[in-house]
Parts: sequence; C-alpha cells; structure tokens
Amino acid sequence: MTNYRVIESLQVEERLYHFLEEVLKEVNIDAKKFWYDFSCLVRDLTPENNAVLREREQLQAAINEWHTENPTFNNAQYKMFLENIGYLEHEPKDVTITTKNVDSEVVLAGPQLVVPVNNARYAINAANARWGSLYDALYGTDVISEADGAEKGRGYNPVRGKKVVDYGRDVLDQFFPLVQGSHHHVTGYIIKNDMLKFVLEDGNTTSLSDATLFQGYKGEQSNPKVILFKHNGLHIEIVRDEKDPIGSRDKAHVKDIYLEAALTTIMDCEDSVAAVDVEDKLAVYHNWLGLMKSDLTASFEKNGQIVERRLQADREYIGLEGNPFTLKGRSLMFVRNVGHLMKTEAILNKEGSPIYEGILDTVVTSLIALHSINGKAKYANSQTGSIYIVKPKMHGSKEVAFSNRLFNRVEDLLGLPRHTIKIGVMDEERRTSLNLKACIEQVKDRIVFINTGFLDRTGDEIHSSMVAGPVQRKNDMKHTAWIKAYEASNVSTALSSGFQQTAQIGKGMWAAPDRMKAMVEEKVAHPQAGATTAWVPSPTAATLHALHYHQVDVTDVQKQLLTEETSSYRDDLLQIPFLTGEVLSEEAVQQELNNNIQGILGYVVRWINQGIGCSKVPDIHNIGLMEDRATLRISSQHIANWLHHGICTKEQVYKTFERMATVVDQQNQIGVSYEPMANKKESSIAFQTACRLVFEGEKQPNGYTEPILHEGRKAKKAEDSYLLNKG
Repeated sequence: MTNYRVIESLQVEERLYHFLEEVLKEVNIDAKKFWYDFSCLVRDLTPENNAVLREREQLQAAINEWHTENPTFNNAQYKMFLENIGYLEHEPKDVTITTKNVDSEVVLAGPQLVVPVNNARYAINAANARWGSLYDALYGTDVISEADGAEKGRGYNPVRGKKVVDYGRDVLDQFFPLVQGSHHHVTGYIIKNDMLKFVLEDGNTTSLSDATLFQGYKGEQSNPKVILFKHNGLHIEIVRDEKDPIGSRDKAHVKDIYLEAALTTIMDCEDSVAAVDVEDKLAVYHNWLGLMKSDLTASFEKNGQIVERRLQADREYIGLEGNPFTLKGRSLMFVRNVGHLMKTEAILNKEGSPIYEGILDTVVTSLIALHSINGKAKYANSQTGSIYIVKPKMHGSKEVAFSNRLFNRVEDLLGLPRHTIKIGVMDEERRTSLNLKACIEQVKDRIVFINTGFLDRTGDEIHSSMVAGPVQRKNDMKHTAWIKAYEASNVSTALSSGFQQTAQIGKGMWAAPDRMKAMVEEKVAHPQAGATTAWVPSPTAATLHALHYHQVDVTDVQKQLLTEETSSYRDDLLQIPFLTGEVLSEEAVQQELNNNIQGILGYVVRWINQGIGCSKVPDIHNIGLMEDRATLRISSQHIANWLHHGICTKEQVYKTFERMATVVDQQNQIGVSYEPMANKKESSIAFQTACRLVFEGEKQPNGYTEPILHEGRKAKKAEDSYLLNKG
C-alpha cells in the first residue's frame, strides 16, 4: 500500500517526501516555502499542460479527417490545410539566441554520450568518458583487424598491440606533424625553454610544425611522463611509463595516448529508463543526486576482484613558463527530463490525481543540481553556475513556450536568477521540425542544444500521416527527401539563429557498439555537416568519435555554411514517405514484419521483465544494437500503418509475433534471469505488451509507447511481488 504525506494541496509519496526533505536541508532551502510554491506551480501549470496535450489530439484528429476526405493527395492543398489549422506556424524571419553563461563544453565540438541515469555504473563511466584511452579503444574493437595473427584472444597479443601502436603514431602524425620525420621514429621527448623537442632514432631532434599545439606536461622536462597537446579545441595526451608492460616495449616508452572525448553527457531520465513508479523514480533521482554531489559510486566484480567506480578527479599539468593548471576530468552533465505526456503517482494533486511527471522532473532535477552550482559538491558540474535540462518530445512552439514558463517558475521556486536553467530542445517531432525556428524563438535566452533523432522523428512522421497511405519500408526511409531535409534543416536553422560559439547542434546515435570500424568510417559525416556534437553508445565509441573532430574543424565548416544561401526545407519536410509505385512481394512484407517484430520483442521483454530501459539488444541478424523506446515507436507505428492499409493482416502479424518469440528466447537463453515467452504467450506480460504496442499503436497518443509499457511493467512488478510473497 502506498503511503502519502499531505502537504499544502499535494499528496506526496512518503519515500519521495523524505528524500526531498533531505535534499532541501542540504541545499539550505526552506521546506515550508518550497512545498507551498511547488503546490502553486502544480496548480497553475497543470491546466497549461492539459491544453498542449489537448491541442495535439485535436490537430491529429483534423489531419486524419482531412486525409480521409482527400484520398487523392495534393501537396499544395495539404500544406494550405496545415497552415489553416495552425499545424504549420508562421516562421519568424530573424531569430538570434542570446543564451549567456554557457560552459566551454557547450561551445566546443566533440562527442556526446547518452546513458540511463538509474544505472550508476553506466552513469559514472559516461561522466568519466571525458578522457579515453585510444589504445584500449583500438585494441578491443574491430577498428584494428584481427588478420595476420592480430586476434584479440584472452591475453595480450603483441602483434595486435603493434597494430594499435602504429595506428596511434599515425594519429599523431596526422594532427601533430613534425618539422622533420615521423612520430613513428621518435625515441624521446625533451622540454626546453617552453619548446617541445622530439628525439629521433638517428639522434637528431625535431619539433612540431605548429609549436602552439603543445600545451603542457607532467614529470621532468628532460623526461616528461605526460605531454599535452590541443587541436581543434580538444586535448590529446601522450602518456609515458618505461616500467609499464606496453611502455617498456615502446622505443619512446609511450604506454598510451589519451583523447579528450565526451565533452558532454546526457544523464537520461526518459527513453533509456524504465521508471514506472516512485521506487523507480527515486533510483533515478538518487543517482542524479550522487552525480551532482560527486559522491556516487558503483561496485562490481571484474576478474574475481571487486572494482569500485567513482568520478574522476581533474587532471593536473605544468604549463608554459612553469605555471600549473588543471583540465576537467569529467563530462559536463545534462539531464534529460521526461516529456509533457506522462503522469506520476509519486505526487497527487488536491483531487487525488497524479501530477505530470515532466513537471516533477524539472523541479527535482533542478533542486538536486543546486549542490553543484552552490559549491556544495566536490566537483562542480558547471563552471558558470548553469543547470542543463534536455526536454524531449515537444510538438511546436507552444509546447516549447510552456517548457520555458515551467523553467521560469522553477527558477523562482529555487531562488535562481532567470535563465540559470538552460534548455536542450530535441528536434524529434514532426511539428517541431516544421516550426523549428519558431520553437527556438520561444527559448532564445536559454537554449543550448538541438539535435536530430531518426527513430522518434520517423515514428511521429508515420503516426501523423497514418491515414494518408501506406509508408515505405523502414530502411528505405533513410534515403527519402524529407529525411535529408530534416538533417539539413536542423543545422541550417541553428546556424541562422546564432548557435555557433553559443549552443550545440547535435546529430543522432550510432546504434551498433560492436561496429566501431564502420563508425570510424561513417560518423565523420556529422561534423562534416556542421554539427558540433553527435551521440555515441559507449565511452569507447566516444574516444573513437573524438578523432572525427580532429579530422574536421567544425568551426570552419560552419563559417562556410553561413556564406551559403539559406533555404527553406518545409516543402521537402512535408513529403510523406508513401509506398508509391511499388508492389511489395509477400516475401518482402514478411521480411519487414520479421525485422520489426523481432526488435520489438527483444527490447520489450527486457523492459517489462527486468526494468531495463536501454541495452544492447541483438537484432534479427544477431548484431547487437543499443535500443531505447524510440526503436519501439518507429517499429510499432510502421506495422500499425501497414495494418491500417491492408499491406499485412492481423493474423499474419500475430503469427510473426509467435515465431519471433521463439527467436528472441533463443537469443536470450544464456541469461540466468530470462523468462521465455514462446511457451506461455497468453500469460507472458512481456509478449502481450509487445502485441499491444502494434495492435493498439494507431490509437496511442502520437504513437508513443510509454502508456502501454508503463502499464505492462507495473503489472509485471505486481506479479513478481505476489509470487515472491506467495513463495
């Protein structure tokens, strides 16, 4: 039974109440005033939250009706209709953001991690991914071929190790070229008169082609242990140790090369987290508190030893003229709150109804962040006294404006100066993409981030145009006009709004953590497009992706883009990805169903049975992909669309679910806690939840999966609790 504490006009779950009371005490905020102001905030903003959701429903109903009444699609008429109902907003001509007090990590170009904050080990590793070992990233991935005796194996393979070292020297030659010779031929390093000298194999010395790239060192000038460089705003270390197993084999005693990698990390409370009740929310908030206080730890067993993870300290160096300085050892942490849709029973209003979870998240995550900006943490997250909140799944400028009012109220609640709380706007909904400049205008004084997300954006594209006609196969959509316009518009709109040197322009996730060679070859396209950051699935991927920001000077790319004529991408963004002029074979339809349904089941079974919101899930070809709720949204909406238009039948889809349940069970059979679905489909909450996502997908608000997933997870937790008590 859930116990509530009545405070003002709120009913606060007892455990959450005690947690917040402790936080309030730690940050010296008067609890009585906090609860009064919080209750007023909920009272005032709940109707506004209701209104933006109601507008979503009304617009979708109008669009469905128009498509039904206009079966012969006409682009011009469609665009005019969307303008008439307010779906397409007036686009402001000139918008210039004026965000102040942003940290340097926001301005620099580099990788960004996204991790579930309820997993303490992942969260700490992500925060510590500010610096990454290039040698480890190369040795453990497919970037280095296993051909010619270079297999990974269990122990150290010197053949593979040599390939890693050679790759590292190639990196140094590329970004830090010498006046003469190559880093491959360096045997020693000497610092004299603030100049770095390189001793070559022939006994001669040389220097950097650009001496300004050398930033500092550790150790003795005659034999430095660490040598620090800076290129395109990012740092790289050469680390030396003649007693190290690797360093002792190296002619220059180099044991590793460290790259400044994940400049920023998004600690996620949303799509990668399965948080369905107050117990789950407390786990989320507890870890965010530990990160902001700098005391979060995580212990685990590795090779028979207990290992404890904690946040890394800052890195110390001796600079030019002998002046000591430090560099930050951790990523700048953003926190992604939930969107406007879901409610939470963690707090009830005066009528006894759950309040909006997005409102609760903003209040609590901002309150917790006071530890960092008030100097109560060992390590300050922000050097400028800012709090960074990413707000997902907003539809159009009115919803962004509502978030701005929410942030204003929270700043007043916590006694913070206006625009202390910065906002990241996820450009992942159709109405936001089409009205992006108007959205930016609503938060021009606090915006620090926008980004693209193929999966959510495509899921919303399908749902918005559900009645219009059948859509293309999922992979074919990656080559459509609207997707290309979406990616280009995101960068173009941001640059025309003054994002350069002020806010991040982001690109989406590389989902395959085991395919790092392909990532190194392909993800360079993101900085080449003018994006200052892009998402990666692991610290290793962050280290490797950092190389792209040395290969490409994003500042130069943006300067070039700003000289080009700005285009409007609206017409292309309105190109619905219809399945036109193509008759799919039965085999092609079945392949698409197999792929989509296997992915849905593989993710849902972990979400429902184990509460895992993000993990490496094997696809139908047994390739591990990092999946979160966005995967479910696109896949379930795709099948729902094909069902609506008769491309497949409900019986066919259900039989595919049955077959794919067996496939997913086999893929997970080594998992000790895994509960098979195929042998108990009717009683498996996970299997039934996965089916509901598809068969009820057309009626779900904006095609979101959260309502059905939350219901299923709660049912599973209740079932497990009953069986535990019964046992």
